[in-house]
Amino acid sequence: MIFGLSKAVIASLILILSYAVLFSEKLNRAVAVMLGAAAMVLLGVLSYDQALQGIDFNTIALLIGMMIMVGIMEKSGAFQYAAVMSAKLVKANPRGILAVLALVTAVLSAFLDNVTTVLLIVPVTIEITRKLKLEPYPFLLIEIFASNIGGTATLIGDPPNILIGGAIGLSFTDFLKELSLLVLINLVVLIAIFDFLCGRKMSATLAARKEVMEINEKDTITNLPLLIKSSIVLGLVIVGFILGEHLHIANGTIALFGAALLLLLYTIGLPHQERDKKVEDAFSLVDWTTIFFFTGLFALVYGLEVTGVLEALGHQALLLVDGSIQKATFLILWASALLSAAIDNIPFVATMIPLLKTMEEALGGREAMMPVWWALSVGSCFGGNGSLIAASANVIVAGIAAREGHPLNFLKFLLWSLPVMILSITIASVYFYVVHFM
Repeated sequence: MIFGLSKAVIASLILILSYAVLFSEKLNRAVAVMLGAAAMVLLGVLSYDQALQGIDFNTIALLIGMMIMVGIMEKSGAFQYAAVMSAKLVKANPRGILAVLALVTAVLSAFLDNVTTVLLIVPVTIEITRKLKLEPYPFLLIEIFASNIGGTATLIGDPPNILIGGAIGLSFTDFLKELSLLVLINLVVLIAIFDFLCGRKMSATLAARKEVMEINEKDTITNLPLLIKSSIVLGLVIVGFILGEHLHIANGTIALFGAALLLLLYTIGLPHQERDKKVEDAFSLVDWTTIFFFTGLFALVYGLEVTGVLEALGHQALLLVDGSIQKATFLILWASALLSAAIDNIPFVATMIPLLKTMEEALGGREAMMPVWWALSVGSCFGGNGSLIAASANVIVAGIAAREGHPLNFLKFLLWSLPVMILSITIASVYFYVVHFM
């Protein structure tokens, strides 16, 4: 008992208060959860050792490693090159550009991350649409939706997948096998809808298209040797993720090794001072706010796990689904999507993971529960398309668009985003029914 209250009550109050501050955006999100995690320890809900035990260091290592590799590769200009080449591949046809940029965004989001992808693709998109004298709004919309859909396909594409994969030991291959077809179906439907509603109405003059075709894609490559080195290392890391499950090597270990190898290739042969400066710059590419946000979040949620709060909630959830895997799958799928559209999906998923773990034994074990885990992944990732604030990539695109004089209105965005999200989750519902319950 603490102040006459049980540890479970104290842990629940700390979590509720931390999340309230987090969603109010009155404090930086890392500060909000770290204060909550510290309160868990200071008030005796967790010991210091327990707080450390609650942190998933494999996930933290995976995030840091990928951030360093992608940050270094970005300096080569590779992603801008891909965007320009894609536009030229379709002869600067607006209809073709709409489709091909969506495809490029989805693929890059699957193997990098949503935020990095849109940071690199959106400025190029605005430049291309400006030359074609087209309204960039449909292009920005489809890139937002494609980034969230594409990121769902792999372990490293979206933070919820990183959390889920780390928590229950899912591999890069597991995500590809289970979700790549669903992602592909949704991407094809998305492109078809945008082509019907927007693409077929677009046109550009021959002079404008010629201006785009005259863009020299080679000018976007700022460092060819670095592009070659980073492409080789990133390729090796992806292969490592695929083989890692058979060799029993953690994804975080592979990512950190890849980052270290690329840092070596990036700085080898340089004078001492220049080498150290480049390494320091590379470490500054890590989004430390996100790293500490995850760290505090792990400890915060672990307080609920240790005090038995999540186990009690799990029992209530079991009563709600009446012991049915099918009911649990569709409940989690739709609830994850709707809640992720309204709030940040990362704290939601971080809270749901230990909750679902408490339900596994009663629902037949890990293997039987897999449809529910996949539903959590798909619902939280696709839910990122539900509103302008539902995913970090959405906010980033809105910020870039506003700076370029093309602001994305929240309500106008919602008229597109909510139907897209509901359609995606409906497709996912049919997919899960056919794959797992027929």
